[in-house]
Amino acid sequence: MTPAQLSRTVVHVVRSAVQAGELSVPADDLASLDAEAGGADGGARRGIVRVPPRPGCGDFASHVALRLAAASGQAPWEVAEVLRRRLVEQPGIERVEVAGPGFVNITVAAGAHAGLVREVLAQGAAYGQGEGLVGTRLRLRYQDGPRAALFAEVVARLVTACGGEADVLPNGGGAAPLAATSTSTPTGGAEAATEAVVLSVREPGRTLGELVESLGRDGARWALVSAAAHDVPRCDPAEVLAQRESNPLFRVRYAHARVRALLRNGRDLGVEPAPDGPFDPDGPANANAAPHAVDDSAARARGALLALLADYPRVVEAAARRHAPDRVARELTAVADAFFRFHDGCAPLPRGEEKPSAAHRARLATAEAAGTVLANGLNLLGISAPAHL
Repeated sequence: MTPAQLSRTVVHVVRSAVQAGELSVPADDLASLDAEAGGADGGARRGIVRVPPRPGCGDFASHVALRLAAASGQAPWEVAEVLRRRLVEQPGIERVEVAGPGFVNITVAAGAHAGLVREVLAQGAAYGQGEGLVGTRLRLRYQDGPRAALFAEVVARLVTACGGEADVLPNGGGAAPLAATSTSTPTGGAEAATEAVVLSVREPGRTLGELVESLGRDGARWALVSAAAHDVPRCDPAEVLAQRESNPLFRVRYAHARVRALLRNGRDLGVEPAPDGPFDPDGPANANAAPHAVDDSAARARGALLALLADYPRVVEAAARRHAPDRVARELTAVADAFFRFHDGCAPLPRGEEKPSAAHRARLATAEAAGTVLANGLNLLGISAPAHL
């Protein structure tokens, strides 16, 4: 279950509660929710549901009860309780809890997790792209400097990935040594409203040639886009090129390479990814049933990884809207770290004398979905995703 699908479920539940007389919500507020959930992103941008900021709060959280409380004349927690009772009866939802003043924390069922993995794999290289910026056209100008040029290029990539259009108009200089494949700009259709943006970033104080020579193309790109625009990028080769866990770029690229190795090894063992299999090797054959033999830490690791994969399209759009490619870099780092925790707690391939099972196929599919997101995010940043490292 993706955030968009769950957002539509939440809005359906709100409307059902209104029709049953359990909530009193003005027609304009209902229409606003319907419009958000019916959009291309299913309400993800406005946050009908979001990935919780910390573990232990379910797979997703919704603040819709807080939004509706004032208009309904009820306390937020009362609205949240109405939604909780109805949401827990919906297909694909395992558990719903009310937290704080009226947040609704939602844990999706195992079968819904399989649906998310299936969608990521089906979309492949297109996963994360959307239509949230259709009708938007940016004219990006940037100051002289290697980092400003690269920021403009990557922001244009992000805007285009979200259905918008972007023209990059340098004030001078360029990013030729760092340039990746050109981003195509959509044409045709209605004239888009044009927004002029001047990108301002802190430069590293080094020339393009120096950066590429000391860091390589991928290292230079990561160093320049992974820091927020107002921060000075860290361009020390000892940090950017270090092959150790303290280096985010190494973790992201190694996680992708590890996924590719798992898929190669799986083929050798006759294990192919299959999202719909049971995650628990001792559990029921029905993927919609809750796992019961995988320990809580392993289940949490998988849930945390899947939540990040589900949130990736929203992060891409947020990065495009805020002209902040560093958001994508941080998301990729989080996905890589969550993948390693998942990998260590939920072996995707048989170990020792263990025989291949449907559980291994389901876990391998989850790993492949993580690799897909890592590759897509690196591609947006213009950085290679290695199959070997």
